[in-house]
Amino acid sequence: MSSTTPDPAVARDAVLTLKFLAVDAVEQANSGHPGMPMGAADMAFVLWSRYLRFDPTAPGWADRDRFVLSAGHGCMLLYGLLHLAGFDLSLDDLRAFRQWGSRTPGHPEFGHTVGVEATTGPLGQGVGNAVGMALAARMLAARVNGREGGFDPVGHRVFALASDGDLMEGISGEASSMAGHLGLGNLIVLYDDNRITIEGETSLAWSEDGGTRYEAYGWQVAHVDGHDHEESAAAIDGALADRARPSLIRCRTHIAHGSPTKQDTADSHGAPLGGDEVRAAKEAAGWPTDPTFHVPDAVRELFAAVSYTHLRAHETASFISYAVFCLK
Repeated sequence: MSSTTPDPAVARDAVLTLKFLAVDAVEQANSGHPGMPMGAADMAFVLWSRYLRFDPTAPGWADRDRFVLSAGHGCMLLYGLLHLAGFDLSLDDLRAFRQWGSRTPGHPEFGHTVGVEATTGPLGQGVGNAVGMALAARMLAARVNGREGGFDPVGHRVFALASDGDLMEGISGEASSMAGHLGLGNLIVLYDDNRITIEGETSLAWSEDGGTRYEAYGWQVAHVDGHDHEESAAAIDGALADRARPSLIRCRTHIAHGSPTKQDTADSHGAPLGGDEVRAAKEAAGWPTDPTFHVPDAVRELFAAVSYTHLRAHETASFISYAVFCLK
């Protein structure tokens, strides 16, 4: 089940913070993909604030949940989440987005940026990586769980955020078919169904029902409004409760959500919104136009509380594991 539901007003500001950190970074770099982070910020916030188990002071904690951003072009969403969650990624790092030598490159790179679980960019690859991580966790659990006085040291889940383009690729289909066959119930994919690619609407090249295909693979499939936090949370609860099947949560979203003239258009996919549109989007949301990279204190406090909760969970699990080892 989810943790305590955040105050709605603070949750709204947290989502707007994620959106406009991405918008400001892309605008400053004059390069990047602002639309996907703006559209997926709601569901990503729900996942990170209520479910994802991590410890920013120990990013290599072995039993942390994994989050794979298969839609790697939207990496400013991930960088914003890592910054707010307390990982070693500063606001200056966000300001240096896509600059030579920065820790915030144009696609996530494993081993380069703290908290990044997989290098993603080629579409579909992150879904394949997530399937592999879920399978590895199941194989390890089969070997070590239930052998230390009933304490199971391996219990992490794997979450992925995928785009329309990811589901179009063959590698994601092949890996997902295997995940369904093996019943990887520790795998949950959030599908950012915004129906836009860099060329235009997905209908230009794609007309299949991806959800039905995943049901045929043996997955549990849910359909939600990706901007509705409680719908998203209920779907994640249902996915976590189904231990026998992987889950695809099809989140209907709007690319560049909140942008006055570029929402639901390909113009927001792979280019900055432009100064006038950024200003109009911020004013429409009641967000400060200056300074850029604005993070309200209440949002920092919310994420600090989330990180503290997960830190305590990590320390409790480590203590139990150590105690069981000593009592053997």
